Amino acid sequence: MKQTILARRYAKAVFSIGADSGKYGEYNDALQAVANLYMTNPDVVDALTNPLYPLELREKVMVGIVKSMDIDAVMSNFLNLLVEKKRAEILPEIAEEFQAMVDDAQNLSHGSVISAVELSEELQGKIQQTLEKLTGKKVELTTSVDPSIIGGIVAKVGDLVLDGSIKTQLAGLKESIKGRE
Repeated sequence: MKQTILARRYAKAVFSIGADSGKYGEYNDALQAVANLYMTNPDVVDALTNPLYPLELREKVMVGIVKSMDIDAVMSNFLNLLVEKKRAEILPEIAEEFQAMVDDAQNLSHGSVISAVELSEELQGKIQQTLEKLTGKKVELTTSVDPSIIGGIVAKVGDLVLDGSIKTQLAGLKESIKGRE
């Protein structure tokens, strides 16, 4: 079950500490690494969240993870607090919320471009510049190829979707022809 509100509160608390100390980038790296370990290793999930294990054992597991990753003391305390408060299961959501806060602080957006054929580096750069002008933020793009769109591109950045695909244009034309009958 998603607990976005709770995750956002935890992320906001750690972010404010990180912003005050100028270490939010370092905190983000640590949080993403631990969240990635949590999401990719079922044994870690079990060790940190299984109520059958005593709290002391779960805390030792987190201490071991923190030591192996050489994580800052503040972040270490935060991660141990999550285990202590039985909130380790929302670690991936906290990491996601924290990443969004870091991106916002850095005026950064993530976007995707889908095209029917592989785009050249030059064209990707032009699309990126256009999206940056439209959003007013720096945009990091990921590109993918989907031949089903026939031609054109579909660009997404946050809530902004620009669909210039032939497939969508044909669907619109089809609807307008149906409407006239």
